[in-house]
Amino acid sequence: MLVSGIPQYLQNLKNEKVDLTTTNATTLYTVPTEADFNASVVSSLLVSNDSGSADTITVTLVTTAPATFSLFKVTAVTANTTVELLTKDLVLNEGEVLKVQAATADRLHVVASIQEFAKTRITTSAISGI
Repeated sequence: MLVSGIPQYLQNLKNEKVDLTTTNATTLYTVPTEADFNASVVSSLLVSNDSGSADTITVTLVTTAPATFSLFKVTAVTANTTVELLTKDLVLNEGEVLKVQAATADRLHVVASIQEFAKTRITTSAISGI
């Protein structure tokens, strides 16, 4: 994979999870800022509503500038359902923060599937056999 003309090496596969127990904006994921890392790709963003009432979710991206960009604004999640918010991969740069916020506490759970990329091949990675 090439990002900005820099060779990229898949360094880690992970998922980040959060139970939205408040209505505050909650950090779901922060892209690593270590010297070796420089980008992450979010390939899935699942939102599950485990209550009997509909709710909404807001997803924002905070850059290192810092500036806040709305990705999903007050998006409906029907009662007792799970929705996939992404239709394409979402590329995040080092230091950027993905935040989620529920309209009502204790209803929504969010899971993001993430690939982290490094500028150099690091043999201590969770997937070093690849």
